[in-house]
Amino acid sequence: MKKAIQEIRKFNKEREWEVFHTPENLAKSISIEAGELLECFQWNNDYNKQNVCEELADVINYCILMADALDVDLEEIVLSKLEKNKEKYPVDKAKGNSKKYTEL
Repeated sequence: MKKAIQEIRKFNKEREWEVFHTPENLAKSISIEAGELLECFQWNNDYNKQNVCEELADVINYCILMADALDVDLEEIVLSKLEKNKEKYPVDKAKGNSKKYTEL
């Protein structure tokens, strides 16, 4: 992922787009792109994998830019949240179960 992150940063710097990448604008963009990802499945599960991958990449790109805008380490925040989720969803209660942690 390091190469991908470097290339995303380079792409945006070359175009001087950093000025537009406020946390608010990036949060909006993440939501918009997530909606476009969901649109790939709107009417059925007969999706075009290439389209899904492109929309997924857009979501990830904006998430990377959001982490940059907030000056946070992606790996650190993902692993930190995973630890919290391990506490909320212990294996013995959550295995094979889709209920929310408050219902386990």
